Amino acid sequence: MHRFVFLLVLFLGTGHASPLFEDDAILDVSLTGPLSRVINDTVERREQGFTLSVDGVDLDILVRMRGNSRALKCSFPPLRLNFSSSHADGSIFAGQKKLKLVTHCKRPDDYEANVLEEYAAYRIYSLLTDFSFRTRLLRIRYVDSDDPGREPLLRFAFLIESENGLATRLGGELLAVPHLTRNMLDAQYSALGYVFHYLIANTDWSQVRFIDDDRCCHNGKLVRVAERHYLVPYDFDMSGLVNARYAKPHPELRLRSVRIRRYRGYCTTEEVLRNALRSVSGRREDIMRIIEELPASSEKDTRSRSSFLQGFFKAASNEDKLLRKFENRCL
Repeated sequence: MHRFVFLLVLFLGTGHASPLFEDDAILDVSLTGPLSRVINDTVERREQGFTLSVDGVDLDILVRMRGNSRALKCSFPPLRLNFSSSHADGSIFAGQKKLKLVTHCKRPDDYEANVLEEYAAYRIYSLLTDFSFRTRLLRIRYVDSDDPGREPLLRFAFLIESENGLATRLGGELLAVPHLTRNMLDAQYSALGYVFHYLIANTDWSQVRFIDDDRCCHNGKLVRVAERHYLVPYDFDMSGLVNARYAKPHPELRLRSVRIRRYRGYCTTEEVLRNALRSVSGRREDIMRIIEELPASSEKDTRSRSSFLQGFFKAASNEDKLLRKFENRCL
């Protein structure tokens, strides 16, 4: 009975999503303000006033640059949108405060393709479990008031559910701990995460420590729900599925490419890991549909993404062999 209840919560969730994240339809918006000033403010990262236009409604919001590695590598860095004083009631952004916006990094089209691929990674994980960050795909018309002569820029981007929004939806609380042990984590949920990271070839995460640091946890947010702990992953731009131009494996992993899969989960029981593998394999058609339905994708891009994920499903068809590989690599 206990295991049944866990699986029911794992796949159905415990709370309600924000209206913004209840729909997968592309949301068309315009973002008008001193864009050049925000992008060039790499040190202090001060908030600037912008107007976000959606569905005929203009919202006054604050925008600033955010991010770590992407802020250094991208000419168009990720942004943070602050709705705290926007009077968004009655709009699709009602109830929102601060949201992360994932942008296209640089001008060439393949960087916009990377946005769609990372969005797909979030969508895949949300397909597997409700204990995941929700996302909403946007088609943004950027208008730079600092350069009125420049043509508006139209690009895809996506918003990520806030950490507080995640915790509220799950009926839990966010935790900040200096160290994380295997016994703290819900075993079945964690195993699902391990297999997901392997599916998209993501090694840019750690539940033990931040690489080159002592902080816990790299690209994961710890949430406690009903005395159980869940490390919810985020930031998938360094994964093999996205395969961004700037993406490289950490040197200590000794991998030639981010497209090479490496299992990095904790050791667990065979039953738990097999259940997790079957949970992912059993959603094969749904996962591939997410890839096939990504907008503005060429046949070549769709084939490449599909082929990459099919490599996982081919390996997963021999469960025992893949599980032995996982067990040989587990921490």
